[in-house]
Amino acid sequence: MKILIIEDDTTNRQYLSKGFTEQGYVVDTAEDGQQGLMLATTEPYRLIVLDRMLPKLEGLALLAALRATGNKTPVIILSALGDVDERIKGLRAGGDDYMVKPFSFAELLIRAQHLMERPSSDSRPSQLSLANLHLDLLAHKARVDDRPMALQPKEFQLLRFLLEHQGQLLTRTLLFESVWDYHFDPGTNVIDVHIARLRKKLQEAGARVHIETVRGAGYRIGPAS
Repeated sequence: MKILIIEDDTTNRQYLSKGFTEQGYVVDTAEDGQQGLMLATTEPYRLIVLDRMLPKLEGLALLAALRATGNKTPVIILSALGDVDERIKGLRAGGDDYMVKPFSFAELLIRAQHLMERPSSDSRPSQLSLANLHLDLLAHKARVDDRPMALQPKEFQLLRFLLEHQGQLLTRTLLFESVWDYHFDPGTNVIDVHIARLRKKLQEAGARVHIETVRGAGYRIGPAS
């Protein structure tokens, strides 16, 4: 998979390039907006990592120009501008995700993989399964073996996101943004409450799956040992 990194800071650009290369990706880089737009519109990429503040062509202007050509390559915006209004501007401009500097490369990698693995609308799976747990995404129903399992809408959405990334560590920030559509941490225990409810329902239903808590990091779902 080929990734384009558009970042004017040399240290950050090399850090990102090294990180993705070590994960097996092919990486191109650009150090200003004009060069980045030229590459983005002439080469096929699975993902673009875009700095917000760029010389020659500002990041959101680059993104708007890219989307105007019909290019739908997923874009993660990186920016030191972290308040909610700035995040909204970035997402409205056509960004698929927005991360504030300084950031964790491990979290960036998870978000990048999520975007690159996201199926197109015409190839989206209709079911997800793990061990004897099955989700029908069209009917919004869950079952364990052949027995129905009752879930509240947000519980279903959370379980779906976990199953879409089974085996991967999902941070609280990623869960807030992807399941609750919060682009900030509201400082509540809403995730913990929903995880606890899911665990109880899965156990009572006899599902052979386990939601692991990784202290200080997040959650991961996998088959029960």
